[in-house]
Amino acid sequence: MKRVAAAWLVAIPSLGASLGATASEAQTDRPAATALAIGEAPQLDGRVLDDPVWQAVVPASGTTQTRPFAGEPGTERTEVRFAYTEDTLFVAVVCHDREPEGIVISDSRRDAALDETDSFQVIFDTFQDGRNGFVFGTNPAGIEYDGQVLEGGSGVFSGMGGGGRFRGALSTGFNLNWDGAWTVATEVGEFGWSAEFAIPFRTLRYPPEEVQTWGLNFQRNIARHREVAFWSELDRNHDLDRLTDAGSLRGVEPPPQRNLKLIPYAIGSSREPPSAGSDNESDSDLGVDLKYSVTPSLTLDVTYNTDFAQVEVDEQQVNLDRFNLFFPEKRPFFLENAGLFTVGARAGSRASARVDLFFSRRIGIGPRGELIPIDYGGRLSGKAGRFNVGVLHMQTAAVGGLHGNNYAVARVNRELGERSSIGGMAISREGVGGLAPHDDTNRTYAIDGKWGIGEHHTIESYVAQTDTPGLDGDDSSMLLSYNLGKPAWRGSMSYAEARENFNPEVGFLSRRNFRNLSAFGMHTIRPENLLGFHELRPHISYSAIWDFDDYKESQYIHIDNHWEWRNGFQVHTGVNLTEEGVKETFEIVDGFPVQAGKYSHDELQTVFSTNQAKPVSFYIRNITGGFFGGDRSSTQLTLLARRGERLTSELTWDHNDVDIDSGSFQVNLGRLRLSYSITPRMLVQALAQYNDQSDNVSANLRFSWLQDANTGLFVVYNEIDELGARILYERPDRTVIVKYSRLIDVFR
Repeated sequence: MKRVAAAWLVAIPSLGASLGATASEAQTDRPAATALAIGEAPQLDGRVLDDPVWQAVVPASGTTQTRPFAGEPGTERTEVRFAYTEDTLFVAVVCHDREPEGIVISDSRRDAALDETDSFQVIFDTFQDGRNGFVFGTNPAGIEYDGQVLEGGSGVFSGMGGGGRFRGALSTGFNLNWDGAWTVATEVGEFGWSAEFAIPFRTLRYPPEEVQTWGLNFQRNIARHREVAFWSELDRNHDLDRLTDAGSLRGVEPPPQRNLKLIPYAIGSSREPPSAGSDNESDSDLGVDLKYSVTPSLTLDVTYNTDFAQVEVDEQQVNLDRFNLFFPEKRPFFLENAGLFTVGARAGSRASARVDLFFSRRIGIGPRGELIPIDYGGRLSGKAGRFNVGVLHMQTAAVGGLHGNNYAVARVNRELGERSSIGGMAISREGVGGLAPHDDTNRTYAIDGKWGIGEHHTIESYVAQTDTPGLDGDDSSMLLSYNLGKPAWRGSMSYAEARENFNPEVGFLSRRNFRNLSAFGMHTIRPENLLGFHELRPHISYSAIWDFDDYKESQYIHIDNHWEWRNGFQVHTGVNLTEEGVKETFEIVDGFPVQAGKYSHDELQTVFSTNQAKPVSFYIRNITGGFFGGDRSSTQLTLLARRGERLTSELTWDHNDVDIDSGSFQVNLGRLRLSYSITPRMLVQALAQYNDQSDNVSANLRFSWLQDANTGLFVVYNEIDELGARILYERPDRTVIVKYSRLIDVFR
């Protein structure tokens, strides 16, 4: 580790507590609200204006737009009240609207996107550290939307803003898959719409002080105006995650943290194998998860005989390259506090390399997507003073001729002031059991840090090294990046590398043995009155990858402008200049080789997108140009349709027409997603996929009857039809799974 430590000292200047004021010190000019202690809980029916409990609470009001007119007051009045009993925090919001018939209600699924519907979100920075927070949101249909902001989130505005399709399960510090135990009720009337939240204190994490002040901000979206407005004013390039600019909630007196939750589950399954000569298979099992607050800010999660049958299957992808595809983690146990364990370099373009030092899908999922049983595991995560701490341990079973593995991850991160931190991480995999070789081990060690300079500049870095028997030397990786985030200017520069023997077996590498130099710059222009334009975003990006013999493997230059109108219509017009260096011949699809050599091409890229707040909308992306010495036309069409807030549908077709020296071929990927919400907690979801690259058709049908914290009854039907293997398999592979889990709050 001496070489790694030396590189760290070169990469990052000395960090210290003098880097900047803490979040609480920086918020003296921010708005403040007060929570009122009440003896009787309000009736949770969404009728805020009729409930006498709320009449005694002074509301927080006044919002400022980030779009469409940054800095202008919100067009409609928003009033938010905060109160608490000895065990529950209550939030009441009244979203006044002079045109209630224009309210847009687009979805009622749990955690459905909130950016294309009228909606309200509130964020609590319970430690007032400007980094970590809990988000709760809803729309007029009364959906439960919650998430966790980790390590400062992104704080960067994208899309319409907040709770949208640009916010993935885990994206830049926002964890949508965090599910707390809380409830919400709404009402729509001539005044507009209102909502009441009941958030048990045991759902949150907070310090042990008797009287507390929390960081606070809230956001209101008015879909028909495409308006996004915040209580604590933000620059137009920031979103709700920007906790360093939050206001405050004073006078909170939460009870001492006593939190012990048990989540037992029972599961039964029946499988009809694809071969008609095989007997049907059935199985049943039991398991349990435990959640315990070791301290008010440190949580222990334990899982035994873990099962994730209720999790939606992966969305298939088209791979027309020679590098690894990335499939995101979806399993809830690994997603909670996942941002704490995230260290690496993220791909920003087609010619960028992705490095994740810890990738939880390596645990319990085999190289071909097969499930490997997890016997047990535990995670301790949270805060200890100004340290963020995470320890993870998992044990998988031996199955199918594979030995079991013991996984361990230790992570510590020290906060050093506004948007700055330094940390370390250690990751281990060790084969266990009689089938495991005596030296079947892998270790990864890393040091990482972030330096926030003023309001708009950030430097990030990590250095890492692996230890694998038989791979000595050239086993390090590093990143050094700079990011600029101003209201009108955004940009970044980064250098990342991973040497030949760098081998994070519990991580993810899209490429190996590379050096990657990337740069990006964007200028956002908001005309006052020009043909209905909301924003123009001219930008350029560059990324190039070499090996350590200075052979250029890829280069990608993207020159583009996004034209966005206030009615939600968007057009993107871009040109891509690409270079590919192929050292060894590879088959891009079966039977179509790409010969070794150097290829240089131009592409035209266009995107058309309509207003997704409408009942029917579409998105079309086309790339046409040269491709490995030939030509390619790639078109992706997505059609979105909904009926009220109950029925939503999404149809995507990805078509690739390729003509190269070894021949012409087409690759198609189709996906149909349907969702029907019987109530906000009872829904039916279907996902059907067709992939002619792997020559299969699959279907996933799920019925969910949700209870607290995303527990409940799940009935899942899966079918996979391997069309190309019909000689071996006479019918599709079909499975039916029934799972029931229940949250038991021991101290309730």
